[in-house]
Amino acid sequence: MSKTNKTMWHKLPLDKVLTELNSDSEHGLSELEAQHRLKHFGPNLLTPRRGKGPIKLFLSQLHQPLVYILLISGATTAFLQEWVDSSVIFGVVLVNAIIGFIQEANALRAIDALSRVLNISCTVIRDGQKRTLSAVDLVPGDVVALQSGDKIPADIRLLQSRELQIDESALTGESVPVSKQPTKLDSGTLLADRKNMAYSSTLVTFGSGLGVVIETGDRTEIGLINSMIASATDLDTPLTKKMTQFSHLLLWLIVDFAVLTFAVGVWRGESMLNMFMASVALAVGAIPEGLPAALTITLAIGVSRMAKRNAIIRKLPAVETLGSTTVICSDKTGTLTQNQMTVQAIYAGGEHFTVTGSGYTPKGDFQFNDTAIQPSSRPALLESLKAGVLCNDARLISEAEQWRIEGDPTEAALLVVARKAGLHLADVSNDHPRLDTIPFESQHQFMATLHRNVTQDLRHIYLKGSLESVLERCDSAFDAQMSIVPLNADVLHEQLQRMAEQGLRVLAFARCDHCDNDVRHEEVRTGLTFLGLQAMIDPPRPEAAAAIAACYQAGIQVKMITGDHPVTALAIARQLGMKNVNRVISGSELQAMDTNRYEQLVDNSDIYARIAPEQKLQLVRALQANGQVVAMTGDGVNDAPALRQADIGVAMGLGGTEVAKEAAAMVLTDDQFATIEAAVEEGRGVFDNLVKFIAWTLPTNLGEGLLIMAAVFANVALPITPVQILWINMTTAVLLGLMLAFEPKEPGLMDRKPRNPDQPILTKHLVFRVCLVGLLLLTGAFGLFEWELSQGESLAKARTVAVNVFVCCEIFYLFNCRSLNYSMFKVGIFSNLWVIFGVVSMVLLQAMFTYWPPMQALFGSEAIGLHDWLLILAAGLIVYFTVGFEKLLMRWLR
Repeated sequence: MSKTNKTMWHKLPLDKVLTELNSDSEHGLSELEAQHRLKHFGPNLLTPRRGKGPIKLFLSQLHQPLVYILLISGATTAFLQEWVDSSVIFGVVLVNAIIGFIQEANALRAIDALSRVLNISCTVIRDGQKRTLSAVDLVPGDVVALQSGDKIPADIRLLQSRELQIDESALTGESVPVSKQPTKLDSGTLLADRKNMAYSSTLVTFGSGLGVVIETGDRTEIGLINSMIASATDLDTPLTKKMTQFSHLLLWLIVDFAVLTFAVGVWRGESMLNMFMASVALAVGAIPEGLPAALTITLAIGVSRMAKRNAIIRKLPAVETLGSTTVICSDKTGTLTQNQMTVQAIYAGGEHFTVTGSGYTPKGDFQFNDTAIQPSSRPALLESLKAGVLCNDARLISEAEQWRIEGDPTEAALLVVARKAGLHLADVSNDHPRLDTIPFESQHQFMATLHRNVTQDLRHIYLKGSLESVLERCDSAFDAQMSIVPLNADVLHEQLQRMAEQGLRVLAFARCDHCDNDVRHEEVRTGLTFLGLQAMIDPPRPEAAAAIAACYQAGIQVKMITGDHPVTALAIARQLGMKNVNRVISGSELQAMDTNRYEQLVDNSDIYARIAPEQKLQLVRALQANGQVVAMTGDGVNDAPALRQADIGVAMGLGGTEVAKEAAAMVLTDDQFATIEAAVEEGRGVFDNLVKFIAWTLPTNLGEGLLIMAAVFANVALPITPVQILWINMTTAVLLGLMLAFEPKEPGLMDRKPRNPDQPILTKHLVFRVCLVGLLLLTGAFGLFEWELSQGESLAKARTVAVNVFVCCEIFYLFNCRSLNYSMFKVGIFSNLWVIFGVVSMVLLQAMFTYWPPMQALFGSEAIGLHDWLLILAAGLIVYFTVGFEKLLMRWLR
């Protein structure tokens, strides 16, 4: 192919475009040629954008309010030639920065990996056959079919357009979808006005079309923009924003108390140098240095656990918001059901037939009055089956004795039942080649295709859709022998009701014989002849009923919102064991309601059928107006507004459109409702572990700050030096506190009611516990420090005892924090082996701190005896049993 200037593709006539690309609109490229071009042009991928370089990423870890205090403290102690203190402070800052650097780099790599997992697919014509390919394998010259919900996989020159509209806001900033036509344009036409082009990463919002790929990868318009933009990935969540606010509050409190401590000491006659060192000690003691790393690691573990349970988090706030979900609004098809439609009943020519067999394997019999028949002996039945094959965009594929489908499961079921009757897609299509089509759109509720009957040299339009949509277009019907007779709508509605009561989904078919060379909405508005009904079942997923029961147990409402017939929705809801199944609310009922009535209704009704896209959005808003936290599932273009409006939009990864995935915060890779329930459980577990760490770490910082203030106010030597405080905070945070991030979910996690999203991270109860443990740490450390001095021991030994009191109490309190409400025996002593590993490692480090000469020289510690260890152990036990009693008391008071 020649190297035509890419900006000129829009001015070329269609034949010239195809000539330049050495392609063909009907047959596309050959597979051999496509592979050759793939080697030449490379995969259809954007070169990863350069975000923060390693140095910039590392330095950004220092851009935190609490780190500023440490940096100032370290610089000042260095100026005063307190080299040990300065070195340790800067060492702590360095370790924190390294941990943050590693975690953020891992998070960015994880997000890149998820983007590869969610890579889009597209429908391509190669060797004259439609096939589904990964967009990565597209090359210039490929002919691509587009339809509603698709993300444009490359830059494309349109060859055909049927009411095609594309949202180009990602590229041009134009907020309104743009109507597209294949007509050539002037060479000077601006990018935003190129109506005959479709650009990579934009979204098809309406209609269908056919186009030829002109550019891929970095040569696309979006690729050029990508190469010029450097942007960082935003990892902030509401939780991290709360933590940032907490950090700023803590910063000012620390500064205020440090200044107060300095002022009181100087006022009492202490040297400014000593008081400055005391203020530094207070500052570094009150800073929870390990909190940022613990926050990041806990969230990362939660995302990883969710991914293992088939829930990919696209927007990190979903991790935390999942824990407070109060309502799950779920689509029915494919989420609550198996999405393997099987036609089981057909009404054609005034006769009712049943069909045996299930799934996509085309094996089964046709029965009339419980007697097997040959479909070829029933002309109306055969014509109805033929309509299902021709008015169809799905494919049925046999691979290694297994059958799979490409396309919509409902359409696939029509191919399967026709194949049971001996009607093969290839044979029927050859005898009736398609000339034109009106694709299915939710607001029209039908699809129509125009065909030429090769044998009779006639043209027919076949139309399929909901019974309501088809009936309003029909004025006659075919009888059993294909003679035209008057249409009896009452009989058809009766058949529909009977089928729907069995949980069957019903499609109606019609034919039109007065046709032109193309098919338009005006041509199928009236004058069609009714062919028949085909009814299929999509059985509930076996695990869905159990998942719904678990949601009810967790205080989460489950609502079914579907476009299906009300009776069908009701039948499935009853099989799933849903609540409030005495009434189904239809879209027409909702339309007639005022807003106030709407909001009163939604909390008490759980099944909604025949719902329009705008009504899904209204339902979500009404639930939110009532204070509910809403998770909304969806897979289609019409679900996107509701997915975006919901607190958590959940898209289907297998059957979902790209528009739905773009709007969602979470993508299910298995399309199962049970995965949503599992993700909610994981979200609750993540939040639990975050609260456990915060409740564990804050008493240490509080106790250390109070200890320094108490020493200054009592006019005694500091019980712990700044360098010893940093030793306590960093070693315990890494070896003890972070182990809580690996804590398994507690029993009964899904028996709780959802968390109130306005509830603070620490409840009043936990704030009381933080203060209680902080005071116990102050009492134990200060008391034993003074005891050692009163016994004539050295200041170094007394400080060593005080340091070990803090570490020992933290170890015992760690076991308390494995559950915030129960003892560690309730969750299992060995259920988190990381805690055991951390405790053993911490004990070994403290032995080195106390007895190893290099550590003694660095931290000013001194060896202590067995009697001292017994007193330290007693302090730890007091903390453990005091908190255990407080938990028991709180359970009694509930």
